[in-house]
Amino acid sequence: MKIALITGASRGIGEAIARALARDGFRVVINCSRSGERAGELAEELGGIAFTADVSDMDQVRQMYDEIGGVDVLVCNAGISEYGMFSDTTPEAWRRVFAVNTDGAYNCIQCALPDMIHKKSGVILTLSSVWGLHGASCEAAYSSSKAAIIGLTRALAKELGPSGIRVNCIAPGVIETDMMAGFSAEDKAELTDKTPLCRLGKPVDVAELAAFLVSDKADFITGQVIGVDGGFGL
Repeated sequence: MKIALITGASRGIGEAIARALARDGFRVVINCSRSGERAGELAEELGGIAFTADVSDMDQVRQMYDEIGGVDVLVCNAGISEYGMFSDTTPEAWRRVFAVNTDGAYNCIQCALPDMIHKKSGVILTLSSVWGLHGASCEAAYSSSKAAIIGLTRALAKELGPSGIRVNCIAPGVIETDMMAGFSAEDKAELTDKTPLCRLGKPVDVAELAAFLVSDKADFITGQVIGVDGGFGL
């Protein structure tokens, strides 16, 4: 049975991806940074395992991999946001966003690669954002960290292709998750109006694309950044 590690998978998009991959026959490893009980319950339900580790901390990531061993699929989903004017963004807030969103992907990929390169196979899937492609006012740190993920994905696809490793990126649009908890009904209505399909996305919308990209059906697809945004980025 192939093993898939999904970071930030105790809820939202990560949970939906874990459910989709478990359905497709993967043994899923549910990573979280704080919601250990919730991750454990999900892992038990899906027949997988759960690990609590802050992806921004390389020591914790190494310890997680030491216990898991190699993985066939890595989904770098863990992320945080920071909302506010760029001029009000502190160095600490800036670094924290990059530490989780960008360094977290670096840490997890670095630990996954030795086994993947040895086996000459593996799939890495990163999660960026429509804001990583187009930028967002009052979300400069988040947009920048997610733009970096796109550059990392494309570079690694070229570098790792000869080793049989595929690397792709999903750029979700406005998805109904806990990250939107601070948005008012009016905010959501405005975002819906800006979406050609006239609705906000659901985690399962992202998860079904993820399931395809990590499957053998996508074995000639690498280095791609695919939007799941209902046309929001047009």
